[in-house]
Amino acid sequence: MTAPYDSSNIFAKILKGDIPCKKVLETPYALAFEDLYPKAPIHVLIIPKGPYVSFSDFSQNASPAEIVGFFKSVGDVAKKLGLEESGYRILSNSGTDAHQEVPHFHIHLVGGKSLGPLLATRHE
Repeated sequence: MTAPYDSSNIFAKILKGDIPCKKVLETPYALAFEDLYPKAPIHVLIIPKGPYVSFSDFSQNASPAEIVGFFKSVGDVAKKLGLEESGYRILSNSGTDAHQEVPHFHIHLVGGKSLGPLLATRHE
């Protein structure tokens, strides 16, 4: 079960204009902005404008127009930032085990350098 949406989370405040951000792209369905603590030369957060806690919540409850509009904006950001040729990674954390820090569904788009493997492999 998905926790109820907390309208006081930092991304909700950014969407309301209560907290400024370095905007990269805005559409009727999404807002993309620079991450305050980038993990790569290019690190952008892309959030839907609706109140969705996780990918599961978004995929089950958003309208088809919201889903298409949101994911189109992810591709538009990658193109706008010139990442299509060199490559990029999109990542979304969901829940405590994945270390989701903000309870608002969001995509991290990272690139601008070789990112290495997604997860480190441990051999015991």
